[in-house]
Amino acid sequence: MKILKFLPLLVLLPFLSCSSSNDEPTPTPTETMYFPNNTDNNWETKSIASLGWNQSAVQPLKDFLAEKHSKSFMILVNGRIVMEEYFNGHSATETWPWNSAGKTLVSTTTGIAQQEGLLNINNKVSQYLGNGWTSEPLEKENLITPRHLLTMTSGLNDESNWVIKSNLTYLADAGTRWSYSNVFQKLIDVVAASSNQTFENYFNAKLKNKIGMDGFWNFGTIFTIYHSNTRSMARFGLLFLNKGKWKNEQIINETYLNEAISTSQNINPSYGYLWWLNGKSKYMVPGSQTVYPTALVPNAPAGMFAAMGAEDQRIYVIPSKNMVVIRMGDASDPQNPNFALSGFDAALWDKINVVVR
Repeated sequence: MKILKFLPLLVLLPFLSCSSSNDEPTPTPTETMYFPNNTDNNWETKSIASLGWNQSAVQPLKDFLAEKHSKSFMILVNGRIVMEEYFNGHSATETWPWNSAGKTLVSTTTGIAQQEGLLNINNKVSQYLGNGWTSEPLEKENLITPRHLLTMTSGLNDESNWVIKSNLTYLADAGTRWSYSNVFQKLIDVVAASSNQTFENYFNAKLKNKIGMDGFWNFGTIFTIYHSNTRSMARFGLLFLNKGKWKNEQIINETYLNEAISTSQNINPSYGYLWWLNGKSKYMVPGSQTVYPTALVPNAPAGMFAAMGAEDQRIYVIPSKNMVVIRMGDASDPQNPNFALSGFDAALWDKINVVVR
């Protein structure tokens, strides 16, 4: 499955305003955050009418999603389901690949391992994987930390998606170049080595099972992809909306979470720890060193952060609205299946903005 090549949005974004009237809190401030049970399929709902949203705009949103090859769509407000729709033969129980949106699961699991004292993202990667995990000169390899892998600034050659030692050659000193690359997968090895178990076992015990997700990892020759149903994706978004806390348990500490959803380096301010960040002054995209002088999705709330995967897999987290939005499906544009920053995001938010008021 081709999932990593992304193309920039060249036409639509420059004509969109960088401000959004939809960045004001909508939910009642006194409403409590809701978390679904981990043991059943019950999930509280909230009506569109009770939120004062534009009900007449809901059907055009659904029509757009169906036309753009979506499989599922959800909106949560304060954890409660406001919309849950399935399209094109998909159902609530079926799994779907997250593609690169699953990078955020790796980032979170890395943070959990750090808070348990198993690793430190500022140490050398070779401290966990041993010397010679790349084909770089040792002095250059020793510059690379897990934090560089989290921020896409390892400096390793990005020409191949196949993460094998012979492909991990020197291109720039770690921290001096932002380049979207599959080498983030070495974080999986770092977590496995530091926890003395498989990454999936550690992930299941420390994250998946604690928030009631279903799903599984597909560790392919080139790509590592998580598959789950839509509600599981929504559970993960809800965890981040609630600052890493699930019910009464702090799954991922707030300090690391805040780092993960903040600008992680000054080269691409729209990138955190494998999360995409809206509302910044500029952004870069995978496969290019071009800098675009605008926000990632200018017509979406400025404080939004997102897990973004090829074929338009999305988790949008909007703290100002206590809202999580999920989209899974095939590529909105079958002719361009592999880019995350296409016109789809802006077009979708045009529809959402008419509903949410």
